[in-house]
Amino acid sequence: MKSLFSPEAHKEILERIDNLSNSSERQWGKMEVGQMLNHCQYPLKISLKRYNPNNRPNIMLKLMGKFFKKSLYNDKPWRQNLPTAKGLKVTESKDFGKEKDKLIGLINDFHQEKDKKEWDAHPVFGSFTPEQWGQMQYKHLDHHLRQFGV
Repeated sequence: MKSLFSPEAHKEILERIDNLSNSSERQWGKMEVGQMLNHCQYPLKISLKRYNPNNRPNIMLKLMGKFFKKSLYNDKPWRQNLPTAKGLKVTESKDFGKEKDKLIGLINDFHQEKDKKEWDAHPVFGSFTPEQWGQMQYKHLDHHLRQFGV
């Protein structure tokens, strides 16, 4: 599985984002391109400790998290139209240019942490190795970039 910590994967993701435009059409789902760019910021912010979802996961969500954890960083692509966690849904309109710039900044900030050895646990899924953090971030971005055909 590719990792956002890899220079090649980092460059690839940035190039794919650069291929988006304000008129990029989704292949599935409900989000417009600006909303998707905003949504993709949340997992990066969580890993960088810049966002803490207000809702504490209940026991059922924690159990589901343990069941799905490996799918976050394995080689199998996520299926289309997966449900989005409540705290990560984006329903209001977003400015494409601003959201693109913010996402690129977060991707670069995350990539700069490539040598970090200790990461805090994810609020729902628990502990990840540094490599799993990088793989998970790549996989999430790849999923949504495929959603918009890039």
